[in-house]
Amino acid sequence: MKKYWKQLLFIGLFLAFKSIAFSQEKPNIVFILTDDMGYEDLGCYGQKTLKTPNIDRMAEEGIRFTQHYAGSSVCAPSRGVLMTGRDLGHCRVRGNYETGPHGFGGELELRTEDVTLAEVLKRADYQTAIVGKWGLGMDGTTGEPNKKGFDYSFGFLNQAHAHSQFPEYLFRNGKKIPVTENQNEKRGYFSNDIFTDEAIKFIRKKNKDPFFLYVALVTPHAEMLVPEDSIFDSYKGKFEETPFVMNGQGSNGKEPLGMYHSQSHPEAAFATMITRIDLDVQRIQDELKKLGIDDNTIVIFSSDNGPHKEAGNDPYYFNSNGSQRGIKRDLYEGGIRIPLIVKWPGMIKSGQVSDHISAFWDMLPTFADLAHVSIADVPTEGISLAPTLFGNPDKQEQHPYLYWEFHENKYSDQAVRKGKWKAVRHDPDAVAELYNLEEDPKEQNDLANQFPAIVMELQTLMDQSRTENPYFPLKRSAAN
Repeated sequence: MKKYWKQLLFIGLFLAFKSIAFSQEKPNIVFILTDDMGYEDLGCYGQKTLKTPNIDRMAEEGIRFTQHYAGSSVCAPSRGVLMTGRDLGHCRVRGNYETGPHGFGGELELRTEDVTLAEVLKRADYQTAIVGKWGLGMDGTTGEPNKKGFDYSFGFLNQAHAHSQFPEYLFRNGKKIPVTENQNEKRGYFSNDIFTDEAIKFIRKKNKDPFFLYVALVTPHAEMLVPEDSIFDSYKGKFEETPFVMNGQGSNGKEPLGMYHSQSHPEAAFATMITRIDLDVQRIQDELKKLGIDDNTIVIFSSDNGPHKEAGNDPYYFNSNGSQRGIKRDLYEGGIRIPLIVKWPGMIKSGQVSDHISAFWDMLPTFADLAHVSIADVPTEGISLAPTLFGNPDKQEQHPYLYWEFHENKYSDQAVRKGKWKAVRHDPDAVAELYNLEEDPKEQNDLANQFPAIVMELQTLMDQSRTENPYFPLKRSAAN
C-alpha cells in the first residue's frame, strides 16, 4: 500500500512538473476563423441536420464557450477588433467602409499605430502568418498584413474579392500572383483548398519555431459556389432549393468585383461548405499530430459574425443562428454570438463548457499571456481568458460590460451587454430595448418599460463607450 501511494505521488509530481514546464514554453498558436458561420452551424452547438464530427471532437477534447461574441456583425470591423484588441467604441475600423481609392471591398486600412496581436507575438519571437481573408488594408497601405506583424501573408486583401470562391489571383506578401492550379476548368481552384494547403505548408516549414498561424477561411460566406465533387453531389436533392440567379454584368461582360455567381443548389452548396470546413480543420490538426507538435500547439476555432442571407442562402433553413434572434448585420444575439472552441492537449482539460462572457477583443491579451509577453503599452478593452482556459474560472476577471455599434442602417445601431442584461438601440436618440438574456435568450420580451433605471444605465454606457471616429459618426434622427 505504501508503495502504491508513492507511485501516485510520483505520477502527480510528474504531471505537475509537466504542466509547469509547458506553461513556461511558448506554444504554437493556430487560429482558424470561418466567415459568416452561425452559432448553431456546428453539431456541438446544436446543429441537427449538418454533420461536423471533427470540430465536435475538437470541442470534446478542449473547451467550448457558449457566450462568446464577435467583434462586429460584419466582416471588416469584426476582424479589426480581433487583430487590435479594441472594441467597436475604439477600433479604427468600425464598419465595412466601401469608399476611397481602393473601391468596393478595399476597406479602411489599419494605421501604423494600430498594434495587432501579430505584432505583440513578434515581441516574443514568434514566426507569424496569415492565410486567407484579410480585409484590413490593401497592398501598399499601412494596413497590409506584412506591415502589421505578419512575416508571411497569402490570400485576399480586398474583402469584395473574397466573395469569389474560385479566385483567378491572390496576394502573396503584398504581390499579386495568379492562381495557377486549375482543378475546376471553369473557374480555377477552390479557396478553402488553397488556404488549407498553404496553412499546412507553413506549419511544415516553421514547426521548429514558435509560430502563430491565422487561417481566415472565406466559407460559408457567399458566393455559394463549391467544387462539384462527391460531397456536393451527396447533398443535391436532399433539400428544398430556391435557385439563385445572378444576371448583372460589368462593362467587360463579366460580373464586377464582389458580385456573386448563380447557384441552382444554394442549400446543398452551404451544406458542402460546412462539411469541407470540418474536413479542413481536421487536416490541419492531423498535420500538427504528424509532426509531433500537437501537444505544444493551441488550436482555436471561431467565426467572424452570424449567418448571412446572401446569394441564395437562407440562414433559417438549417437554423444557423439556433434559437437566437437576428442574423449578420444585427446586433441581436444571432448577429454577434459565435462559436469559440479551444484545444491544447495536455494543457486544456477536455470536455469543458464555459459560459464565461467573452469577445474578440479578449484574444490579444490572451495570446500575450500564452506567449509570456507584456502588453502594458498596448491599449485594449480585452481581458485574458487564460484562467478559464487552464481551469481557474474563479480567478477569471469579468468584463464590466461589452459594447458594439453598427452603421449600415438609416441610423446607427448600438448594443451593450452587462451581465444578464442586454440593451439594443436602433437610433442614438431613441430609447433602447432591454432584454434579460438569462430568462429570455431569444430577445423576445422588451423590458424597457419595466426597468427604466437599467435602460438609463446601459444607454449611458453606450454614450460613454466610444471615441469619435470621422469615418463612422453616429447617425441619429435628431440630426435631421
